[in-house]
Amino acid sequence: MRAQDSATAQTAIAVPVAPGSGRPATGRGSAARAGTLQAALGVTAFSLTFPATAWGLEGFGPWSLVAVRTVLAAVIAGGCLLALRIPLPGRRHWAGLAVVAAGVVLGFPLLTTLALRTSTTAHAAVVVGLLPLTTALFSALRVGTRPSRTFWVAAFAGAAAVIAFTVQQSGGALTGADAYLFAALLVCAAGYTEGGRLARVMPGWHVIGWALVLCLPVTVPVAAIALSYEPVQLTAHSVTGLLWVAAGSQFVGLVVWYRGMAAIGIPKASQLQLAQPLLTLVWSVLLLGEHLTPAAPLTAAAVLVCIAVTQRARG
Repeated sequence: MRAQDSATAQTAIAVPVAPGSGRPATGRGSAARAGTLQAALGVTAFSLTFPATAWGLEGFGPWSLVAVRTVLAAVIAGGCLLALRIPLPGRRHWAGLAVVAAGVVLGFPLLTTLALRTSTTAHAAVVVGLLPLTTALFSALRVGTRPSRTFWVAAFAGAAAVIAFTVQQSGGALTGADAYLFAALLVCAAGYTEGGRLARVMPGWHVIGWALVLCLPVTVPVAAIALSYEPVQLTAHSVTGLLWVAAGSQFVGLVVWYRGMAAIGIPKASQLQLAQPLLTLVWSVLLLGEHLTPAAPLTAAAVLVCIAVTQRARG
Protein backbone atom coordinates (compact mmCIF):
# COMPACT_ATOMS: atom_id res chain seq x y z
CA MET A 1 0.00 0.00 0.00
CA ARG A 2 2.83 2.43 0.83
CA ALA A 3 4.55 1.73 -2.50
CA GLN A 4 1.29 2.34 -4.33
CA ASP A 5 0.77 5.62 -2.44
CA SER A 6 4.31 6.68 -3.23
CA ALA A 7 3.82 5.98 -6.93
CA THR A 8 0.61 7.94 -6.91
CA ALA A 9 2.29 10.89 -5.23
CA GLN A 10 5.16 10.81 -7.74
CA THR A 11 2.63 10.76 -10.60
CA ALA A 12 0.82 13.76 -9.12
CA ILE A 13 4.06 15.67 -8.75
CA ALA A 14 4.94 14.96 -12.37
CA VAL A 15 1.84 16.78 -13.69
CA PRO A 16 2.80 20.29 -14.89
CA VAL A 17 0.99 22.94 -12.92
CA ALA A 18 0.38 26.52 -13.94
CA PRO A 19 2.29 28.83 -11.60
CA GLY A 20 0.12 30.05 -8.74
CA SER A 21 -3.03 28.43 -10.12
CA GLY A 22 -3.05 24.96 -8.59
CA ARG A 23 -4.36 23.65 -11.95
CA PRO A 24 -2.62 21.56 -14.62
CA ALA A 25 -0.86 23.73 -17.21
CA THR A 26 -2.94 22.10 -19.98
CA GLY A 27 -5.97 23.94 -18.56
CA ARG A 28 -4.46 27.39 -18.99
CA GLY A 29 -5.55 27.72 -22.61
CA SER A 30 -9.18 26.85 -21.94
CA ALA A 31 -9.24 29.12 -18.86
CA ALA A 32 -7.89 32.01 -20.95
CA ARG A 33 -10.49 31.42 -23.65
CA ALA A 34 -13.27 31.32 -21.04
CA GLY A 35 -11.94 34.52 -19.46
CA THR A 36 -11.80 36.27 -22.83
CA LEU A 37 -15.38 35.20 -23.57
CA GLN A 38 -16.60 36.46 -20.20
CA ALA A 39 -14.84 39.81 -20.64
CA ALA A 40 -16.33 40.09 -24.14
CA LEU A 41 -19.83 39.44 -22.77
CA GLY A 42 -19.24 42.19 -20.24
CA VAL A 43 -18.20 44.59 -23.01
CA THR A 44 -21.36 43.69 -24.97
CA ALA A 45 -23.51 44.44 -21.93
CA PHE A 46 -21.70 47.73 -21.33
CA SER A 47 -22.10 48.75 -24.98
CA LEU A 48 -25.85 49.01 -24.40
CA THR A 49 -25.47 51.26 -21.37
CA PHE A 50 -25.45 54.64 -23.14
CA PRO A 51 -28.45 53.90 -25.42
CA ALA A 52 -30.34 52.43 -22.45
CA THR A 53 -29.47 55.51 -20.38
CA ALA A 54 -30.77 57.74 -23.18
CA TRP A 55 -34.03 55.76 -23.07
CA GLY A 56 -34.17 56.05 -19.28
CA LEU A 57 -33.71 59.82 -19.44
CA GLU A 58 -36.91 60.03 -21.50
CA GLY A 59 -38.88 59.33 -18.30
CA PHE A 60 -36.53 59.94 -15.37
CA GLY A 61 -34.31 62.76 -14.18
CA PRO A 62 -30.56 62.04 -14.10
CA TRP A 63 -30.34 61.73 -10.30
CA SER A 64 -33.45 59.57 -10.11
CA LEU A 65 -32.26 57.28 -12.89
CA VAL A 66 -28.84 56.69 -11.33
CA ALA A 67 -30.12 56.24 -7.77
CA VAL A 68 -32.99 53.93 -8.71
CA ARG A 69 -30.84 51.79 -11.02
CA THR A 70 -28.27 51.37 -8.25
CA VAL A 71 -30.91 50.44 -5.67
CA LEU A 72 -32.48 47.88 -8.01
CA ALA A 73 -29.08 46.36 -8.82
CA ALA A 74 -28.23 46.22 -5.10
CA VAL A 75 -31.52 44.43 -4.37
CA ILE A 76 -30.69 41.82 -7.03
CA ALA A 77 -27.12 41.42 -5.79
CA GLY A 78 -28.11 41.39 -2.11
CA GLY A 79 -30.78 38.78 -2.78
CA CYS A 80 -28.23 36.52 -4.47
CA LEU A 81 -25.69 36.99 -1.68
CA LEU A 82 -28.33 36.28 0.96
CA ALA A 83 -29.84 33.26 -0.82
CA LEU A 84 -26.42 31.65 -1.22
CA ARG A 85 -25.39 32.62 2.34
CA ILE A 86 -22.20 34.33 1.18
CA PRO A 87 -20.19 35.49 4.21
CA LEU A 88 -19.08 39.08 4.58
CA PRO A 89 -15.72 39.91 2.94
CA GLY A 90 -12.66 40.15 5.12
CA ARG A 91 -11.92 43.52 6.67
CA ARG A 92 -8.88 43.95 4.44
CA HIS A 93 -11.12 43.93 1.34
CA TRP A 94 -13.55 46.70 2.34
CA ALA A 95 -11.27 49.56 1.25
CA GLY A 96 -11.01 48.05 -2.22
CA LEU A 97 -14.76 47.50 -2.36
CA ALA A 98 -15.27 51.16 -1.44
CA VAL A 99 -13.14 52.16 -4.45
CA VAL A 100 -15.24 49.90 -6.70
CA ALA A 101 -18.42 51.38 -5.24
CA ALA A 102 -17.26 54.97 -5.67
CA GLY A 103 -15.93 54.48 -9.20
CA VAL A 104 -18.08 51.86 -10.90
CA VAL A 105 -21.35 51.84 -8.94
CA LEU A 106 -21.79 55.59 -8.31
CA GLY A 107 -19.23 57.75 -10.10
CA PHE A 108 -19.28 56.48 -13.67
CA PRO A 109 -23.09 56.07 -13.96
CA LEU A 110 -23.79 59.48 -12.45
CA LEU A 111 -21.19 61.42 -14.44
CA THR A 112 -22.07 59.81 -17.78
CA THR A 113 -25.80 60.24 -17.16
CA LEU A 114 -25.27 63.94 -16.45
CA ALA A 115 -23.22 64.18 -19.66
CA LEU A 116 -25.87 62.42 -21.75
CA ARG A 117 -28.37 65.16 -20.99
CA THR A 118 -26.57 67.33 -23.56
CA SER A 119 -24.23 64.90 -25.32
CA THR A 120 -25.02 62.30 -27.96
CA THR A 121 -24.15 58.67 -27.32
CA ALA A 122 -21.53 58.89 -30.10
CA HIS A 123 -19.73 61.74 -28.35
CA ALA A 124 -19.99 60.04 -24.94
CA ALA A 125 -18.42 56.90 -26.43
CA VAL A 126 -15.06 58.71 -26.43
CA VAL A 127 -14.92 57.92 -22.70
CA VAL A 128 -15.16 54.22 -23.38
CA GLY A 129 -12.58 54.55 -26.14
CA LEU A 130 -10.07 55.95 -23.68
CA LEU A 131 -11.04 53.64 -20.81
CA PRO A 132 -8.89 50.61 -21.82
CA LEU A 133 -5.73 52.69 -21.91
CA THR A 134 -6.56 54.47 -18.66
CA THR A 135 -7.36 51.16 -16.96
CA ALA A 136 -4.04 49.70 -18.12
CA LEU A 137 -2.24 52.74 -16.69
CA PHE A 138 -4.06 52.43 -13.37
CA SER A 139 -3.24 48.73 -13.34
CA ALA A 140 0.45 49.40 -13.86
CA LEU A 141 0.43 51.81 -10.93
CA ARG A 142 -1.81 49.81 -8.60
CA VAL A 143 -0.98 46.13 -9.11
CA GLY A 144 2.44 46.41 -10.75
CA THR A 145 1.59 44.95 -14.16
CA ARG A 146 4.23 45.63 -16.79
CA PRO A 147 2.88 44.98 -20.31
CA SER A 148 5.31 44.81 -23.22
CA ARG A 149 6.17 47.67 -25.55
CA THR A 150 4.14 46.02 -28.31
CA PHE A 151 1.14 45.99 -25.99
CA TRP A 152 1.43 49.72 -25.32
CA VAL A 153 1.92 50.63 -28.99
CA ALA A 154 -1.19 48.67 -29.96
CA ALA A 155 -3.15 50.10 -27.03
CA PHE A 156 -2.28 53.71 -27.94
CA ALA A 157 -3.02 53.05 -31.62
CA GLY A 158 -6.41 51.54 -30.79
CA ALA A 159 -7.28 54.40 -28.45
CA ALA A 160 -6.25 56.95 -31.09
CA ALA A 161 -8.43 55.25 -33.71
CA VAL A 162 -11.44 55.21 -31.39
CA ILE A 163 -10.95 58.85 -30.36
CA ALA A 164 -10.62 59.99 -33.97
CA PHE A 165 -13.74 58.09 -34.94
CA THR A 166 -15.93 59.27 -32.07
CA VAL A 167 -14.81 62.90 -32.42
CA GLN A 168 -15.56 62.73 -36.14
CA GLN A 169 -18.97 61.28 -35.38
CA SER A 170 -19.77 64.19 -33.09
CA GLY A 171 -18.64 66.77 -35.63
CA GLY A 172 -15.44 67.60 -33.76
CA ALA A 173 -17.26 69.84 -31.31
CA LEU A 174 -16.46 69.80 -27.60
CA THR A 175 -19.29 70.43 -25.19
CA GLY A 176 -19.71 71.22 -21.51
CA ALA A 177 -20.38 67.51 -20.99
CA ASP A 178 -16.69 66.72 -21.58
CA ALA A 179 -15.78 67.55 -17.98
CA TYR A 180 -18.25 64.92 -16.79
CA LEU A 181 -16.95 62.43 -19.35
CA PHE A 182 -13.28 62.77 -18.46
CA ALA A 183 -14.03 62.61 -14.75
CA ALA A 184 -16.08 59.46 -15.40
CA LEU A 185 -13.11 58.00 -17.27
CA LEU A 186 -10.79 58.40 -14.29
CA VAL A 187 -13.12 57.08 -11.58
CA CYS A 188 -14.21 54.10 -13.67
CA ALA A 189 -10.63 53.10 -14.49
CA ALA A 190 -9.80 53.16 -10.78
CA GLY A 191 -12.88 51.05 -10.00
CA TYR A 192 -12.12 48.54 -12.76
CA THR A 193 -8.53 48.15 -11.60
CA GLU A 194 -9.46 47.62 -7.96
CA GLY A 195 -12.30 45.28 -8.91
CA GLY A 196 -10.01 43.23 -11.12
CA ARG A 197 -7.51 42.94 -8.25
CA LEU A 198 -10.21 41.82 -5.81
CA ALA A 199 -11.58 39.32 -8.35
CA ARG A 200 -8.35 37.38 -7.97
CA VAL A 201 -9.15 36.58 -4.34
CA MET A 202 -12.96 36.35 -4.45
CA PRO A 203 -15.53 35.58 -7.16
CA GLY A 204 -16.17 38.53 -9.45
CA TRP A 205 -19.88 38.67 -8.68
CA HIS A 206 -19.06 38.93 -4.97
CA VAL A 207 -16.99 42.02 -5.75
CA ILE A 208 -19.73 43.93 -7.53
CA GLY A 209 -22.43 42.46 -5.26
CA TRP A 210 -20.86 43.74 -2.07
CA ALA A 211 -19.96 47.07 -3.72
CA LEU A 212 -23.62 47.56 -4.64
CA VAL A 213 -24.82 46.63 -1.15
CA LEU A 214 -22.23 48.97 0.34
CA CYS A 215 -23.88 51.87 -1.53
CA LEU A 216 -27.41 51.27 -0.21
CA PRO A 217 -27.15 53.67 2.76
CA VAL A 218 -26.44 56.43 0.21
CA THR A 219 -28.56 55.42 -2.78
CA VAL A 220 -31.84 54.71 -0.94
CA PRO A 221 -32.26 58.22 0.56
CA VAL A 222 -30.94 59.84 -2.64
CA ALA A 223 -33.50 57.88 -4.69
CA ALA A 224 -36.31 58.97 -2.38
CA ILE A 225 -35.29 62.64 -2.54
CA ALA A 226 -34.65 62.64 -6.30
CA LEU A 227 -37.98 60.98 -7.10
CA SER A 228 -39.77 63.63 -5.07
CA TYR A 229 -38.12 66.51 -6.98
CA GLU A 230 -37.63 65.17 -10.52
CA PRO A 231 -40.71 64.36 -12.64
CA VAL A 232 -41.18 60.73 -13.66
CA GLN A 233 -42.91 59.55 -16.81
CA LEU A 234 -43.18 55.77 -17.13
CA THR A 235 -42.97 54.73 -20.77
CA ALA A 236 -41.83 51.55 -22.51
CA HIS A 237 -38.48 53.16 -23.31
CA SER A 238 -37.83 54.66 -19.88
CA VAL A 239 -38.74 51.47 -18.00
CA THR A 240 -36.75 49.24 -20.38
CA GLY A 241 -33.74 51.54 -20.15
CA LEU A 242 -33.91 51.60 -16.36
CA LEU A 243 -34.18 47.81 -16.09
CA TRP A 244 -31.28 47.25 -18.46
CA VAL A 245 -28.86 49.65 -16.78
CA ALA A 246 -29.82 48.17 -13.38
CA ALA A 247 -29.72 44.44 -14.16
CA GLY A 248 -27.62 44.22 -17.32
CA SER A 249 -25.02 46.98 -17.02
CA GLN A 250 -24.82 47.39 -13.25
CA PHE A 251 -24.84 43.74 -12.17
CA VAL A 252 -24.69 40.96 -14.79
CA GLY A 253 -22.26 42.81 -17.06
CA LEU A 254 -19.91 43.62 -14.20
CA VAL A 255 -20.06 40.03 -12.90
CA VAL A 256 -18.77 38.51 -16.15
CA TRP A 257 -16.40 41.44 -16.67
CA TYR A 258 -14.62 40.98 -13.36
CA ARG A 259 -14.46 37.21 -13.87
CA GLY A 260 -12.85 37.80 -17.24
CA MET A 261 -10.33 40.27 -15.82
CA ALA A 262 -9.38 37.81 -13.10
CA ALA A 263 -8.78 35.10 -15.71
CA ILE A 264 -6.79 36.95 -18.39
CA GLY A 265 -5.44 39.96 -16.50
CA ILE A 266 -6.56 43.57 -16.22
CA PRO A 267 -4.57 45.07 -19.15
CA LYS A 268 -5.63 42.48 -21.74
CA ALA A 269 -9.25 42.45 -20.62
CA SER A 270 -9.35 46.24 -20.72
CA GLN A 271 -8.26 46.27 -24.37
CA LEU A 272 -11.37 44.33 -25.35
CA GLN A 273 -13.23 47.51 -24.50
CA LEU A 274 -11.73 49.14 -27.58
CA ALA A 275 -14.63 47.52 -29.44
CA GLN A 276 -17.22 48.95 -27.05
CA PRO A 277 -17.66 52.40 -28.67
CA LEU A 278 -18.29 50.78 -32.04
CA LEU A 279 -20.84 48.43 -30.56
CA THR A 280 -22.46 51.39 -28.83
CA LEU A 281 -22.72 53.21 -32.14
CA VAL A 282 -24.37 50.17 -33.73
CA TRP A 283 -26.94 50.08 -30.92
CA SER A 284 -27.40 53.83 -31.29
CA VAL A 285 -28.36 53.36 -34.94
CA LEU A 286 -30.72 50.49 -34.19
CA LEU A 287 -32.29 51.86 -31.00
CA LEU A 288 -31.95 55.64 -31.23
CA GLY A 289 -31.95 56.25 -34.98
CA GLU A 290 -28.55 57.91 -35.07
CA HIS A 291 -26.60 57.89 -38.37
CA LEU A 292 -23.05 56.64 -38.96
CA THR A 293 -20.47 57.76 -41.52
CA PRO A 294 -18.59 55.41 -43.92
CA ALA A 295 -15.60 55.64 -41.53
CA ALA A 296 -17.23 53.06 -39.23
CA PRO A 297 -16.05 49.84 -40.98
CA LEU A 298 -12.51 51.20 -41.39
CA THR A 299 -12.30 52.10 -37.71
CA ALA A 300 -13.77 48.72 -36.76
CA ALA A 301 -11.06 46.93 -38.75
CA ALA A 302 -8.30 49.03 -37.14
CA VAL A 303 -9.66 48.40 -33.65
CA LEU A 304 -9.97 44.66 -34.21
CA VAL A 305 -6.31 44.53 -35.32
CA CYS A 306 -5.25 46.40 -32.19
CA ILE A 307 -7.28 44.03 -30.00
CA ALA A 308 -5.64 41.01 -31.65
CA VAL A 309 -2.16 42.46 -31.04
CA THR A 310 -2.81 43.31 -27.38
CA GLN A 311 -4.27 39.86 -26.72
CA ARG A 312 -1.14 38.19 -28.08
CA ALA A 313 1.43 40.57 -26.60
CA ARG A 314 3.25 39.18 -23.56
CA GLY A 315 3.85 41.21 -20.42
